[in-house]
Amino acid sequence: PKTPVERLQAFRPPFCPWPDCPEHHRTRGKFRFHRHGFYRSRRGARIPRFRCLRCGRTCSQQTFSLRYFLKRPELLLPVAAGLVAGSAHRQIARSVGCSPSTVTRLSARLGRHALLLMARALEELQGRLGEPIAFDHFETFEFAQDFPFAIATPVGAESWFVYGIDPAPHARTGRRSAQQARRLKRRPRRPRRGGYTGSTTRMLDSLLPLTASADCLQIVSDDRPQYRQAVDRHPAMGRIRLVQYRNPPRGPKGAPRPPEARQRDRAMFAVDAWHALIRHSAAHHRRETLAFGRRLNALMERMFLMAVWRNFVKQRSERKPDATTPAMRVGLTASRWDWRRVLSRRLFVAQERLPGVWLELYRRDWTSPMLASN
Repeated sequence: PKTPVERLQAFRPPFCPWPDCPEHHRTRGKFRFHRHGFYRSRRGARIPRFRCLRCGRTCSQQTFSLRYFLKRPELLLPVAAGLVAGSAHRQIARSVGCSPSTVTRLSARLGRHALLLMARALEELQGRLGEPIAFDHFETFEFAQDFPFAIATPVGAESWFVYGIDPAPHARTGRRSAQQARRLKRRPRRPRRGGYTGSTTRMLDSLLPLTASADCLQIVSDDRPQYRQAVDRHPAMGRIRLVQYRNPPRGPKGAPRPPEARQRDRAMFAVDAWHALIRHSAAHHRRETLAFGRRLNALMERMFLMAVWRNFVKQRSERKPDATTPAMRVGLTASRWDWRRVLSRRLFVAQERLPGVWLELYRRDWTSPMLASN
């Protein structure tokens, strides 16, 4: 909806907000309730209250708004815009006049909302996937460079729509000095959750329902061997067609690319452009920065917010006269959204179908063992 909940004049609750109430999952008919007075907000606004006739619990109009329990609800929009504009938490806090911890809490709330919105979007796309998927992992790290992890990013080759993300913690690669090797032995071990192979398998499980039963899921990737292993071991391997391109050696910056490199870049342009946009627009994913992420769970929350911004808010191309968004290309929306529309309704986790890893990320159960407090 275009109008935020807090600006509606004659608001009617569509369902009971309590998850254990049978009216919480109402799909048809009207929700039966009684008006239960009102209360005054901190700014003097009159907020109506309601009582569910099924469970007897009460709620208010603010319960269905993403601004529930916020002392400064006006910060949601500027914080969301700042997080995808390359600003770190302290920079945003200086700009809007609040504490950096306030920005951190709002970032977590925005990330959980973006996760639920992505789940609802994928639910609407069931059986409607009609384009190849450019697939690759985005490399980053948590807490320190000793703890790298990758993020699976399937992107529509034609629409540039981001069809989901999935974390893949893995061991540190490359050369290590003797001091670094000793330091790694003292570091706590992280659960790998299958690494690249497990992450690819989980993404295949989420992409296959989007493809019609009679169609084949087309994946375009580089020559990472874990991708082929995940496809060959998948129970539905007959419905998956994997096309891999080798990453050929390239010369110094500015040197002409060999033909094999140009072919690979053309096939995987959609996912490469998405990775470059992440490096440019997310402060915690830039190389050699003091704004790097500390927790994998928080990193994934901000990545979900980036995906929603890419799919619904940002136009597909800013250099070419193309004002459409990836969500418009896949038929999810009829027009380009703004942040006010993205944040116009509160989404409830009990009403969305989330994969196992996404549910853990929503509940903030994916901890970082190197931190004393999560």
